[in-house]
Amino acid sequence: MSVEAGERAERAKADRATGASALTRSRGRLDQPRTPRRSLLPEYDPEAFGRLSERVARFLGTGRFIVWMTLVIIVWVLWNIFAPGHLRWDEYPFIFLTLMLSLQASYAAPLILLAQNRQADRDRVNLEQDRKQNERSIADTEYLTREIASLRMGLGEVATRDWIRSEFEDLIKEMDERRLFPRERDEGDR
Repeated sequence: MSVEAGERAERAKADRATGASALTRSRGRLDQPRTPRRSLLPEYDPEAFGRLSERVARFLGTGRFIVWMTLVIIVWVLWNIFAPGHLRWDEYPFIFLTLMLSLQASYAAPLILLAQNRQADRDRVNLEQDRKQNERSIADTEYLTREIASLRMGLGEVATRDWIRSEFEDLIKEMDERRLFPRERDEGDR
Protein backbone atom coordinates (compact mmCIF):
# COMPACT_ATOMS: atom_id res chain seq x y z
CA MET A 1 0.00 0.00 0.00
CA SER A 2 1.43 3.40 -0.98
CA VAL A 3 1.76 6.38 1.33
CA GLU A 4 -0.93 8.34 -0.55
CA ALA A 5 -3.39 5.49 -0.34
CA GLY A 6 -2.72 5.23 3.39
CA GLU A 7 -3.33 8.96 3.88
CA ARG A 8 -6.58 8.76 1.92
CA ALA A 9 -7.74 5.82 4.00
CA GLU A 10 -6.96 7.68 7.23
CA ARG A 11 -8.76 10.84 5.99
CA ALA A 12 -11.82 8.79 4.98
CA LYS A 13 -11.81 7.12 8.40
CA ALA A 14 -11.60 10.55 10.14
CA ASP A 15 -14.36 11.93 7.90
CA ARG A 16 -16.67 9.06 8.79
CA ALA A 17 -16.00 9.66 12.46
CA THR A 18 -16.67 13.45 12.28
CA GLY A 19 -19.33 13.43 9.56
CA ALA A 20 -17.26 15.67 7.27
CA SER A 21 -17.53 15.46 3.53
CA ALA A 22 -15.36 16.67 0.68
CA LEU A 23 -17.63 19.71 0.35
CA THR A 24 -17.20 20.85 3.97
CA ARG A 25 -13.47 20.14 3.95
CA SER A 26 -12.83 22.39 0.94
CA ARG A 27 -15.01 25.23 2.20
CA GLY A 28 -12.95 26.09 5.22
CA ARG A 29 -14.32 27.53 8.40
CA LEU A 30 -17.68 29.22 8.14
CA ASP A 31 -17.15 31.38 11.20
CA GLN A 32 -14.16 33.12 9.60
CA PRO A 33 -14.41 35.70 6.80
CA ARG A 34 -12.99 34.74 3.47
CA THR A 35 -9.68 36.19 2.49
CA PRO A 36 -10.17 38.97 -0.04
CA ARG A 37 -9.59 37.95 -3.62
CA ARG A 38 -7.34 39.93 -5.85
CA SER A 39 -9.11 41.64 -8.69
CA LEU A 40 -7.65 42.53 -12.03
CA LEU A 41 -9.99 45.53 -12.24
CA PRO A 42 -8.81 48.84 -10.79
CA GLU A 43 -10.41 49.86 -7.51
CA TYR A 44 -12.09 53.24 -7.16
CA ASP A 45 -14.19 55.12 -4.67
CA PRO A 46 -17.78 55.18 -6.00
CA GLU A 47 -18.62 58.29 -3.97
CA ALA A 48 -15.68 60.25 -5.35
CA PHE A 49 -16.56 59.15 -8.88
CA GLY A 50 -20.20 60.10 -8.28
CA ARG A 51 -19.23 63.55 -7.01
CA LEU A 52 -17.00 64.05 -10.06
CA SER A 53 -19.83 63.01 -12.39
CA GLU A 54 -22.17 65.48 -10.70
CA ARG A 55 -19.66 68.30 -11.14
CA VAL A 56 -19.19 67.42 -14.82
CA ALA A 57 -22.96 67.15 -15.36
CA ARG A 58 -23.49 70.51 -13.64
CA PHE A 59 -20.88 72.09 -15.93
CA LEU A 60 -22.33 70.47 -19.06
CA GLY A 61 -25.72 71.94 -18.21
CA THR A 62 -24.53 75.56 -18.16
CA GLY A 63 -24.46 78.29 -20.75
CA ARG A 64 -20.72 78.63 -20.14
CA PHE A 65 -20.15 75.13 -21.51
CA ILE A 66 -22.20 75.88 -24.63
CA VAL A 67 -20.28 79.11 -25.23
CA TRP A 68 -16.89 77.40 -24.79
CA MET A 69 -17.93 74.46 -26.95
CA THR A 70 -19.14 76.84 -29.68
CA LEU A 71 -15.90 78.84 -29.54
CA VAL A 72 -13.77 75.68 -29.77
CA ILE A 73 -15.73 74.42 -32.77
CA ILE A 74 -15.53 77.82 -34.53
CA VAL A 75 -11.77 78.06 -33.94
CA TRP A 76 -11.34 74.43 -35.06
CA VAL A 77 -13.25 74.98 -38.30
CA LEU A 78 -11.64 78.35 -39.09
CA TRP A 79 -8.15 77.02 -38.38
CA ASN A 80 -8.65 73.98 -40.60
CA ILE A 81 -10.02 76.14 -43.43
CA PHE A 82 -7.70 79.16 -43.39
CA ALA A 83 -4.43 77.86 -41.87
CA PRO A 84 -1.53 76.94 -44.18
CA GLY A 85 -1.88 73.42 -45.60
CA HIS A 86 0.92 71.83 -43.56
CA LEU A 87 -0.58 73.17 -40.23
CA ARG A 88 -4.09 71.83 -40.79
CA TRP A 89 -4.89 68.61 -38.89
CA ASP A 90 -8.50 68.09 -39.99
CA GLU A 91 -9.48 68.78 -43.60
CA TYR A 92 -12.92 69.88 -44.83
CA PRO A 93 -15.31 67.08 -43.91
CA PHE A 94 -13.88 67.54 -40.38
CA ILE A 95 -13.87 63.83 -39.54
CA PHE A 96 -11.63 64.36 -36.50
CA LEU A 97 -13.96 67.07 -35.16
CA THR A 98 -16.90 64.70 -35.54
CA LEU A 99 -14.95 62.01 -33.72
CA MET A 100 -14.09 64.40 -30.87
CA LEU A 101 -17.71 65.54 -30.51
CA SER A 102 -18.91 61.92 -30.53
CA LEU A 103 -16.32 61.04 -27.89
CA GLN A 104 -17.41 63.97 -25.74
CA ALA A 105 -21.07 62.94 -26.08
CA SER A 106 -20.31 59.29 -25.33
CA TYR A 107 -18.72 60.31 -22.01
CA ALA A 108 -21.18 63.09 -21.18
CA ALA A 109 -24.33 60.98 -21.46
CA PRO A 110 -23.37 58.30 -18.88
CA LEU A 111 -21.98 60.94 -16.52
CA ILE A 112 -25.23 62.88 -16.72
CA LEU A 113 -27.24 59.70 -16.12
CA LEU A 114 -25.08 58.83 -13.13
CA ALA A 115 -25.59 62.30 -11.69
CA GLN A 116 -29.35 62.00 -12.25
CA ASN A 117 -29.41 58.61 -10.51
CA ARG A 118 -27.54 60.03 -7.52
CA GLN A 119 -29.96 62.97 -7.39
CA ALA A 120 -32.92 60.58 -7.59
CA ASP A 121 -31.47 58.58 -4.68
CA ARG A 122 -31.06 61.76 -2.63
CA ASP A 123 -34.61 62.83 -3.51
CA ARG A 124 -35.93 59.42 -2.47
CA VAL A 125 -34.18 59.68 0.90
CA ASN A 126 -35.44 63.24 1.40
CA LEU A 127 -38.99 62.23 0.51
CA GLU A 128 -38.82 59.35 2.98
CA GLN A 129 -37.57 61.69 5.71
CA ASP A 130 -40.29 64.22 4.87
CA ARG A 131 -42.92 61.48 4.98
CA LYS A 132 -41.73 60.35 8.41
CA GLN A 133 -41.66 63.95 9.65
CA ASN A 134 -45.21 64.48 8.36
CA GLU A 135 -46.36 61.32 10.14
CA ARG A 136 -44.79 62.58 13.38
CA SER A 137 -46.43 65.99 12.91
CA ILE A 138 -49.82 64.39 12.29
CA ALA A 139 -49.42 62.20 15.37
CA ASP A 140 -48.42 65.24 17.47
CA THR A 141 -51.38 67.24 16.15
CA GLU A 142 -53.80 64.42 16.91
CA TYR A 143 -52.36 64.09 20.43
CA LEU A 144 -52.70 67.83 21.05
CA THR A 145 -56.25 67.79 19.67
CA ARG A 146 -57.20 65.01 22.09
CA GLU A 147 -55.59 66.91 24.97
CA ILE A 148 -57.46 70.12 24.11
CA ALA A 149 -60.73 68.18 23.87
CA SER A 150 -60.15 66.60 27.27
CA LEU A 151 -59.35 70.02 28.76
CA ARG A 152 -62.56 71.45 27.32
CA MET A 153 -64.53 68.58 28.77
CA GLY A 154 -62.81 69.07 32.11
CA LEU A 155 -63.53 72.80 32.04
CA GLY A 156 -67.20 72.06 31.60
CA GLU A 157 -67.13 70.61 35.13
CA VAL A 158 -65.02 73.42 36.63
CA ALA A 159 -66.53 76.61 38.02
CA THR A 160 -65.74 79.52 35.75
CA ARG A 161 -65.20 83.12 36.77
CA ASP A 162 -68.54 84.22 35.34
CA TRP A 163 -70.42 81.47 37.15
CA ILE A 164 -68.72 82.36 40.45
CA ARG A 165 -69.55 86.05 39.93
CA SER A 166 -73.18 85.26 39.28
CA GLU A 167 -73.29 83.10 42.42
CA PHE A 168 -71.70 85.90 44.48
CA GLU A 169 -74.16 88.40 43.05
CA ASP A 170 -77.05 86.12 43.99
CA LEU A 171 -75.67 85.73 47.53
CA ILE A 172 -75.17 89.47 47.89
CA LYS A 173 -78.76 90.11 46.74
CA GLU A 174 -80.02 87.52 49.18
CA MET A 175 -78.01 89.06 52.03
CA ASP A 176 -79.27 92.54 51.14
CA GLU A 177 -82.83 91.27 51.17
CA ARG A 178 -82.28 89.74 54.63
CA ARG A 179 -81.00 93.06 55.96
CA LEU A 180 -83.95 94.98 54.64
CA PHE A 181 -86.63 92.58 55.75
CA PRO A 182 -85.08 90.48 58.54
CA ARG A 183 -88.29 89.84 60.58
CA GLU A 184 -90.55 88.99 57.74
CA ARG A 185 -88.22 86.36 56.49
CA ASP A 186 -87.53 84.88 59.88
CA GLU A 187 -91.23 84.58 60.57
CA GLY A 188 -91.87 83.13 57.16
CA ASP A 189 -89.21 80.49 57.64
CA ARG A 190 -90.84 79.14 60.82
